[in-house]
Amino acid sequence: MMTVSHWQRAEQIEREIDFLVVGAGLAGGAAAFFAKQVHSRDVVVTEARDVGLGASGRNAGFMISGLDTYYHRAIEEYGHAVAREVWDMSRRSFSHWREFISNGPFDVPIDNSGSLLLAETPEEAKELELAARSLSADKIEIEYYSNDPLGRGFFAGIEQPLDAGVQPFLLAKTVMAQSGAELIANNELYRIEQLDDVVRVHTRKFVFTARYVMLCTNAYSPMIDPYFVGKVSPMRAQCLVTEPLDHIPLPYCGYSDYGYMYYRTTFDGRFLLGGGRKQNQSEENNTSEDRLNPKVHAFLDRYLARYFPDVTAPVAHRWSGIMGFSCDGLPLVGTLPGKPRVGFAVGFTGHGLALAAAAAERAVDKLLNGISAGAVDVARFE
Repeated sequence: MMTVSHWQRAEQIEREIDFLVVGAGLAGGAAAFFAKQVHSRDVVVTEARDVGLGASGRNAGFMISGLDTYYHRAIEEYGHAVAREVWDMSRRSFSHWREFISNGPFDVPIDNSGSLLLAETPEEAKELELAARSLSADKIEIEYYSNDPLGRGFFAGIEQPLDAGVQPFLLAKTVMAQSGAELIANNELYRIEQLDDVVRVHTRKFVFTARYVMLCTNAYSPMIDPYFVGKVSPMRAQCLVTEPLDHIPLPYCGYSDYGYMYYRTTFDGRFLLGGGRKQNQSEENNTSEDRLNPKVHAFLDRYLARYFPDVTAPVAHRWSGIMGFSCDGLPLVGTLPGKPRVGFAVGFTGHGLALAAAAAERAVDKLLNGISAGAVDVARFE
């Protein structure tokens, strides 16, 4: 559980509200939108920092379809129906994001040139071929390359033309703006209690009495309720961007080494590279510490020199972000045991841009109407 000192809560205000969303990232903004604009609830969003300052504004901005595993592996692990359902959820999320971008008050850059999944080894190339066969069998639009489509030392590729690159921080801001919800920023949560048919939510500035509460807290969920311990784990991801380039080294969102590495050209002409967690898992897994790891960034520098030697501009900025990984790789949507008026949509395993909007939509429907969240419903653990 997160904590707030006695001194910090000295001026707390009691407040009764209808529907409280905890977390102002992409999932929180989407949940607020669906609760208010679709279900006509009076919505307040509370956030420990501010809109999009967590993983939603720190990721690479990849709208890449599906789960954090190749499609044939998802079929093997979860069954064909679940793999296809979650794939379709990502398409629905993308539809929501694009609608928010079209209708919103912010000019959110989006590049609809697709994504390119690349194999770094012959073994991964075999996996890509199997994934391509499974995708094609499901009539999912792709193009498979049996060799390196970039000429940079990769072994195979899958192009997914319906994917996109986006500016994620501005997307989070435009989603929140269109939700119409009241936002209370810089307001840490430290206790939740279910009392009969209402929920008492203790935060630094307010003690809310809410009819419904929706947790969109992803990596930080285990700090809020013990139910999430062992189900959602914080993982640190790290990125860099160069100074502006005089050419475009990659016209797609690129993804390789089973998703551990990712790269793209930014909207202001820089090269973005992220990854390195696989080689430093003892330090990068199960941590919510926002800091740079010199070993990770040394690896990123070597990777850049190996696969993108034409990117000679100096590195301009480095950062980290904390992702929430699900224990089984699927998002978690449901209500807390013993707290039936506290719902959640968490555990996106690095694919929040693919799944957060659709998961939030299902989470609100489950909390308000008791409708199953399907493949991502935590009833699967029962």
